[in-house]
Amino acid sequence: MSAGIAHAALKAPVSALGTARAISLRDAVGGGYGDFWRTRKRYRVCKGSRGSKKSKTTALNLICRLIEYPQSSALCVRRYSNTLRDSVFSDLRWAIHRLGLDGTFDCTVSPMQITRRGTGQKILFRGLDDGVKITSISVETGALCWVWIEEAYEIASEDDFNKLDLSIRGEVPLGYFKQITLTFNPWSATSWLKARFFDAPDENTFVKTTTWQCNEWLDDADRAIFLHMRENNPRRYRIEGAGEWGIAEGLIYENVGIEPFDVEAVRKTEGVKAAFGLDFGFTDPTAFVAALVDNAAMRIYIFDEWYARGVTNRDIAAKITAMGYGGQRILCDCAEPKSVAELRAEGLRAEPSRKGRDSVNHGIQLIQNYRIIVHPKCTEFRREIENYCWEKDRDGRLTGKPDHEFSQDRKSVV
Repeated sequence: MSAGIAHAALKAPVSALGTARAISLRDAVGGGYGDFWRTRKRYRVCKGSRGSKKSKTTALNLICRLIEYPQSSALCVRRYSNTLRDSVFSDLRWAIHRLGLDGTFDCTVSPMQITRRGTGQKILFRGLDDGVKITSISVETGALCWVWIEEAYEIASEDDFNKLDLSIRGEVPLGYFKQITLTFNPWSATSWLKARFFDAPDENTFVKTTTWQCNEWLDDADRAIFLHMRENNPRRYRIEGAGEWGIAEGLIYENVGIEPFDVEAVRKTEGVKAAFGLDFGFTDPTAFVAALVDNAAMRIYIFDEWYARGVTNRDIAAKITAMGYGGQRILCDCAEPKSVAELRAEGLRAEPSRKGRDSVNHGIQLIQNYRIIVHPKCTEFRREIENYCWEKDRDGRLTGKPDHEFSQDRKSVV
């Protein structure tokens, strides 16, 4: 495939990228990402709403880059290695099929990699939790040119990104270039990503915001979800529909840190107690949160979570048991006594939380005295707590009532 095709925002059809079936890249990729596709800047940063096809577009672009630059290889990164298979690896296999290149690439899971036949080019997959492996990455064929960091919001520390950035070094063939692509949902304006790339972008950085409205692959039912959210949950829509940064104004919990910690070391601290909370959902997610509470140091450590939609009480019991917490005392949403009883019948030590008048605000006031430390792997809890704000009245003034658009009421954890 010629460089002119890719750099013209895929306006022209090509002959199947070397296969027998004719494919129009414009049809395969769709619109809305021409500048994203063309930029050669080192940092290509795209925040977007849900359903904005940023991940699918990046996957398609990465495969096309390997075809266009036959001496290049790529690296795909997420915060945790065990999340790669069902995200970037899956998206890249989808992209290969969509481009009609199934016979051109070999995809394996042990080790997890994608190899282009004939050239030996590779797409490697690593988690930042791989330690030394991520900073000493190399390829046997050609040059490591492309890095894709998916769900970059999960990376809590800019230092972790800088270590990866510095590891992408060395010469590349004439006419080639290196590029690190970051894709993510902009859950909180406090993220280092905003300060680093969006507040003061430099000549080496390309930034873009995309929304579901540029995704021509959505059907009417998909679009209806966003339209309903825009009408009924405007603050949630601001992030999940419009791709804007999460609002930090009026945060209920400000003493929050996203930090890795040794769970077993904290657990062994004298006086530390474990706490487990469960809130039921079906359309909204059911949420299970595991915490360690150090009352002496006034700290709450969030160390594990499970969020899922459309699950039954039997599913919930099986999952919590599989996670190793089946024998623990679990405080549940007291509004669903039937569900609590069903969990007990499944063998869990489920108990309803006690809630009385003003118990929500009382619980908030209690927790505000603590520093909340969230392990980076607990991405859903982080998303909620960094967007859990006081509700505003019609005049935009903060009230004494919590806004529940970003909360499943997790106070039962403590």
